[in-house]
Amino acid sequence: MLAFGIESFNDEVQHMRRFLTLAAVTAGLFSAPLLPGGSPAVAGDGGANLQYVPGQVLIGYKNTAASFAKASAVSRVGGRVLEVIQTTAMMDARQRPIELAQVSIPVEQAIQILKSDPNVAYAEPNWIVRHSDTNDPYYTNGSLWGMYGDATSKVNQYGSQAGEAWHRNSGSKNVVVGVIDEGIDISHPDLKDNIWVNPLETVNGIDDDGNGYVDDINGWDFVNNDRTVYDGGNQDKHGTHVAGTIGAKGGNGVGVVGVNWSVTIVSLKFLGRNGGTLANAIKAIDYLTTLKNRQGIRVVASNNSWSGGGYSQSLADAITRAQNAGILFVAAAGNGGNDGVGDNNDTTPTYPASYTHSNVIAVMSITSSGARSSFSNYGVTSVDLGAPGSGIYSTLPKNSYGSYSGTSMAAPHVTGAAALFANANANATWSDIKNAIMGSTVATSSLSGRCVTGGRLNCGEF
Repeated sequence: MLAFGIESFNDEVQHMRRFLTLAAVTAGLFSAPLLPGGSPAVAGDGGANLQYVPGQVLIGYKNTAASFAKASAVSRVGGRVLEVIQTTAMMDARQRPIELAQVSIPVEQAIQILKSDPNVAYAEPNWIVRHSDTNDPYYTNGSLWGMYGDATSKVNQYGSQAGEAWHRNSGSKNVVVGVIDEGIDISHPDLKDNIWVNPLETVNGIDDDGNGYVDDINGWDFVNNDRTVYDGGNQDKHGTHVAGTIGAKGGNGVGVVGVNWSVTIVSLKFLGRNGGTLANAIKAIDYLTTLKNRQGIRVVASNNSWSGGGYSQSLADAITRAQNAGILFVAAAGNGGNDGVGDNNDTTPTYPASYTHSNVIAVMSITSSGARSSFSNYGVTSVDLGAPGSGIYSTLPKNSYGSYSGTSMAAPHVTGAAALFANANANATWSDIKNAIMGSTVATSSLSGRCVTGGRLNCGEF
């Protein structure tokens, strides 16, 4: 999925499988056959290979917990606090911070001890997550089937129908979406005009907008804790590819085009070369929430083409804060387990797609012939709709382009559709946008009994 250029379909699926299963961000990750508390571990691979940062736990305390009680809880597991996580979004919601602690006993044992403490609301591993992987020449030459419809100049009825919307609605810079992923090559000629520039920041070593991040001009890199959202070379391929599907500039005679010709994309990098952590995912989600609550910027959706780990209360709380801020959370449904065959999320949840928040919209993948992609997870109650995800051509770093496959590629088609609808409906709420996307799907036989709508994305009327 992250290879340069066009690869064979099987190679793409192998890439996506690797990047949608859990892998180490540091040496010596432990396998977790059971979730804390003895519940069966569940993820996109049927519970196998769940991994987390060794020796680390996230602790949420009850409101009544005093400082000495929190210190006592950590000392009981031979721990020390590595970081107190209190984002601006948490403070705005009047929620207590959570602690990331290093423990000296096995993580499973530490969590059991912490959960027995009357001052602890929850304790959980720091899970590892990975990718769920016009006159524009690649549109006119037939490469961008995911943008086509049954009435476009290049025809494919199983595309998103975006090409049918463009004569009346091709997007707007006034609509903002966040890409929570790897970073984005912000200098790419097909992306640079649609990258967010923070109007309240200058590069001066000062946190001008008071959001806790210094000189965050285009977003933030939570992996390296700095403002540089693209780290050069062939890094950040996945995030750049996702961004291109959402909003590669259209009508510029260059490369590809996204669902939106014009949109504003915020880069929130929490995935590095070897994955990302739950703690950084929370910070990335909260960054967008604060952007909307504090700065009044019209953030309508986040794209989340990643998965891994078990259920997390701290991540669920972050999604709740996003929902309360009016932000849609678009999530890749996942790409099966080690066998590369899609799983049923109804029985084997894949997070974050399987969170039951009303603002979550989970997306499975279809092929250019309308079939369910063999790698794609599904679920008649837990996955909402299908979208193009096999053989998707988009932007890559260093002014290049390539084709990837996976639910990671399906989700940004839906995020792009959300931005299109928001542009045409200035007062639309996240629920209005979700209802429009769900209500306009086209019934598709391969998706019948496989997702909530039984249909595929259709943004032709947005």
